Amino acid sequence: MTAPPTTDLLTSIRRLWAHSIWADGLLFDALSGAYGHPAWAEYTHILGAEETWLSRLEKRAARAAVWPELNIDEAVKLRESVMAGFEKYLNTLDERSLDEAIEYTNSAGKTFQTARFDILLHVALHGQYHRGKINVLLRQSGAEPVLVDYIGYVRGAAAAVTPR
Repeated sequence: MTAPPTTDLLTSIRRLWAHSIWADGLLFDALSGAYGHPAWAEYTHILGAEETWLSRLEKRAARAAVWPELNIDEAVKLRESVMAGFEKYLNTLDERSLDEAIEYTNSAGKTFQTARFDILLHVALHGQYHRGKINVLLRQSGAEPVLVDYIGYVRGAAAAVTPR
C-alpha cells in the first residue's frame, strides 16, 4: 500500500475554492428557477459572504452585503465577480503568505487579525455549511437536494444518495 499523496496548503486551498465554484454552479442551476424560495436567500448569502471576505483580503470596501437581496441577474454578476476575484487573489499568493495576518473589521464593528490561511479555509467551510442548509430547505419543500459533496467533485461522480 502506498502513502496518500501530499500537497502544500496553497494547493489545498485552491482545490477547496475550485470545489466551491463547482458546488455553487450546481446550486445556482437548481435554484435559478426557485427565486423567492428560502434556499435562494441562503445561496445569495454564500455569495455575499464570499464577497465580504474577499474584500477584507483585498483591503477594500465590500461590493455586496453579507445577506444581499439579489435577483437572478444580480446573483450571476456577483458570482462571476467573486469567482474571478478569488481566482486572481489566490494566484498572487505563495505558501509563506498564508501565515500572514490580515486585519479587518467584522459586521459588528470589531477589529480582528486572522491568518490568511484561516480566512480562506473559513470561506470554503462556511460555503459548504450553507450549501447543506440549502439542501435541507430543498428537501423540506419536496425538491431533490443537490449533491455538492467534495468527494463528488473529486471523483467526478456524485456521492451516494439516501432514498426518501
